[in-house]
Amino acid sequence: MSEKRIDPVTGTETTGHSWDGIEELNNPLPRWWLWTFYGTIIWGVIYMILFPAWPLVNEATSGLLGYSTRANVAAEIEAAEAANADLRQGLVNTEMAALPQNEELHRFAVSAGGAVFRTNCSQCHGSGAQGALGYPNLLDDAWLWGGSLDEIAYTVRHGIRNEDDPDARWSEMPAFGDILEEQEIVTLAEHVASLPEGTDPLAGPGGELFDMNCASCHGTDAKGDRTVGAPDLTDAIWLYGSDVDSLVETITEGPFGVMPAWGERLGEAEVRAVAAYVHQLGGGESPEAHQGE
Repeated sequence: MSEKRIDPVTGTETTGHSWDGIEELNNPLPRWWLWTFYGTIIWGVIYMILFPAWPLVNEATSGLLGYSTRANVAAEIEAAEAANADLRQGLVNTEMAALPQNEELHRFAVSAGGAVFRTNCSQCHGSGAQGALGYPNLLDDAWLWGGSLDEIAYTVRHGIRNEDDPDARWSEMPAFGDILEEQEIVTLAEHVASLPEGTDPLAGPGGELFDMNCASCHGTDAKGDRTVGAPDLTDAIWLYGSDVDSLVETITEGPFGVMPAWGERLGEAEVRAVAAYVHQLGGGESPEAHQGE
């Protein structure tokens, strides 16, 4: 058994550990610290008895108090839904075109729709609805399927080119790589790229290709047809890129973007709310905006 070593300066027993000639003193812990330590142990035992603490296979122990943060959140959500029940029902019962005239209901719809958008739509369209390559910008006034409240709500409700909803909006651009020669596609892409600059859609070799292969959907004026989801090719707004290489790829492959049908996932009130939110972002149209097109 080793002999206890006493520090000659302080007269205190050391632990025997030494670093660079400095020995560690074996001082007892302060009594206040020990009582605090013991108190935390007692508190921990009491907490485990009263509150949920030990994880089990499917759940945690409930504790004597039966406290549950999830239950509290669920109760708060239920209370909020009950408080807004009349507004939600009013949103469902109100004609979409008349919604902006009801200031309180419209304000509620935009606020609720913003939450729905951030949760379900921002992953593709961006947190600010600015879109991305292959995902439409919802801030401008270019709408493939119409930008009125009713038209936006229909698009949200049924989606685009999905196989889950028989009422989904549907259009399909052919993959012209199986139809045209490579040089013809390049000529057509160069022609289409020049349309926003004012080029006659039917002029020259590119115009001939356009008339034979594209005009049936995009129109002889290249202004598009929103009833079939064909974009305007003269407005310099491009979903898949505006450079010639991107247009060659688009013409060759034929894009086929899909949007889910949100009607059953969200419910009618949420569909209408997010439609109201998107509509007021800056590009929303009145019901009469494109009548007769």
